[in-house]
Amino acid sequence: MKLPLLPCALLLLLATAPGPGPWPAAGAQESCSQRCGDPGGQCSCHPTCVGLGTCCSDLRDFCLEIVPYSGSMMGGKDFVVQHLKWSSPTTSVICRFKESVQTLGHVDSFGRVHCVSPLLYETGRIPFTLSMDNGRSFPRSGTWLAVHPSKVSETEKSQLVNETHWQYYGTTGIGGNLSLTWNVSALPTDSVTIELWGYEETGKPYSEEWTAKWSYLYSLATNVPNSGSFTFVPQPAPQHYQRWEVGALRIVSCCYTKEGTQLLTADSTSGSTPDRGHDWGAPPFRAPPRVPGLSHWLYDVISFYHCCLWAPECSRYMARRPSSDCLRYQPPRLASAFGDPHFVTFDGANFTFNGRGEYVLLEAALTNLRVQVRAQPRTTLEGAQDRGTGLTAVAVQEGNSDVVEVRLAGATVVLQVLLNQEVLSFAEQKWLDLKGMFLSVASEDSVSIMLSSGAGLEVSVQDPFLSVAILLPEKFLNHTQGLLGTLNDNPADDFTLRNGQVLPPTAKSRELFRFGADWAVENASSLFTYDSRLLVNNFLYRPKHDPTFQPLFPEEITPSPSQVIEAAELCGDNHFCSFDVAATGSLSVGNATRLAYQLHQHRVQSLQPVVSCGWLAPPDNGVKEGIRYLKDSKVYFHCNNGHSLVGTEISTCLASGKWSSPTPTCQPGRSHTVLLSIVFGVLAVVAVVALIYVLLHRRKGNMAMWTSQP
Repeated sequence: MKLPLLPCALLLLLATAPGPGPWPAAGAQESCSQRCGDPGGQCSCHPTCVGLGTCCSDLRDFCLEIVPYSGSMMGGKDFVVQHLKWSSPTTSVICRFKESVQTLGHVDSFGRVHCVSPLLYETGRIPFTLSMDNGRSFPRSGTWLAVHPSKVSETEKSQLVNETHWQYYGTTGIGGNLSLTWNVSALPTDSVTIELWGYEETGKPYSEEWTAKWSYLYSLATNVPNSGSFTFVPQPAPQHYQRWEVGALRIVSCCYTKEGTQLLTADSTSGSTPDRGHDWGAPPFRAPPRVPGLSHWLYDVISFYHCCLWAPECSRYMARRPSSDCLRYQPPRLASAFGDPHFVTFDGANFTFNGRGEYVLLEAALTNLRVQVRAQPRTTLEGAQDRGTGLTAVAVQEGNSDVVEVRLAGATVVLQVLLNQEVLSFAEQKWLDLKGMFLSVASEDSVSIMLSSGAGLEVSVQDPFLSVAILLPEKFLNHTQGLLGTLNDNPADDFTLRNGQVLPPTAKSRELFRFGADWAVENASSLFTYDSRLLVNNFLYRPKHDPTFQPLFPEEITPSPSQVIEAAELCGDNHFCSFDVAATGSLSVGNATRLAYQLHQHRVQSLQPVVSCGWLAPPDNGVKEGIRYLKDSKVYFHCNNGHSLVGTEISTCLASGKWSSPTPTCQPGRSHTVLLSIVFGVLAVVAVVALIYVLLHRRKGNMAMWTSQP
């Protein structure tokens, strides 16, 4: 049987993953946030407001204009939101279409916000909303025009070479090669995978169960050069794929489905495979299989070529290098410090400690991990100093790794990175492979550090101070101490002094100040660099915790009525923001704290554990539908012709992390059609025999009558 083909190939574009960044600033009451199309209020968010001159000032910020505004309903079209600039990194841009289908967007290097259109099953104007805070809120909205695939630009289509040859392929005298071409610039990648997808409509026609569905079938080629053309000789499709009559070729270079589900090698050769040698290498580098690049080629790439490119043994390769199905994955634990400064521990306890000095943020004897911070008062424009402080430097070392310090350069809000007490330049490289760690500078105001233990730090500017976020893997459980507490899922013991005394969670601010001061860095263990008179005089030759500095405690704050109103409008129920506004008298400082705390909350939410039941195998002599293995996901099983299903047809991933039923079996047996044919065949034979008997009996009777006559 010839391979089912679609006369028009499908080309899907790829969206790059976004990086971290800011959250939308608090808007005024008369805003178009979540009001697009509304003509009411003191200002209007209706399209007619432009001509009437009644628009809210932030109309273009929330009622979005996009370029281009249309694309194929098959999805994959990148479009840019106009008049909306996002100058700092953000966690995730999420574009939600018709309140149900979501795609990941991103912010480019120019601060422009991008969305990617999803696979849709309709044409026309599709409403969409935009989230810049990883899905927490969708205050911005616009409209996307989905059109028939034939209506898109020719540069976005893949072309079938000799379309008639495709249409009649497999008929008498028509065979050989098939070729297709595409625009190379449409997929900014060095290699692509050519996948075959099947389309079907299932369920009772014209009922609520009648649904349309695209399904991944298999790959025609993997990791082929993105040359803009592909030629192949079609092969007969395996029997269990022959129920699809309409399909499409998908040209892609992604390890995830359109829904964001990770593809596993057991379900698709587009899934990722584990490597023996990492492409980046690993210390001590010169010893196999840790040589950067070369070990990866020798142990991983060449074996892939032997199995998947030079021989039809890719299934064997994938079976021996299965993707991780995240069954045992535990998300890392997060703790943060920001603002005046405020601390949120790994177990969720939070407090304010505005001491002046250098302090132990985190220590872990498990890997000899040390993270230290420096806190200084904010200097006002008049040269005076606040009674509050903020983080101005962070230093880290693990074991005998390099020492990295990230600090504010002088009185500016410009980040400066020091490696073993030497200032680094990032003019040529933004990524550094260091001893015991990797360091990345994605932007001028953010530095990421990944340690060999799996711990990670992000230090960023939250004007006028630094904020720091630390992620620890599960193995650090019960191995931490310092200002970020004891990681053990028990916030009640997070305020533990060096001598083991534990302050209660209800401790007052002055007691917590004593807790913070107790974790002052000792000179002999300091990781900081003192390369100026200011640093030497204020930190090297003075106590690491300044006992003469008198901070401002929450119970001592008596804000003016105007401050109360301003803080309430800006901060809402964010007590960290309210404290900083009252302590510094600066709304900008309070807003920076508000954004930092929101970012922490969103990260905590995104790090919630998920339940995975793991990969579920298809039955022998059968197929399965469904490649998502998280809680509440369902997998459907079917048997090939000539086999009968023994077991449950549907298995559901339960909250316990177990499947509701195992993979059924497909045992040899006659299908219902065959059984009915046999039954009717037997009945027909019986009927014929009976008819012959009757005829013979009558003939015998007639002959007897003839012979008895005179």
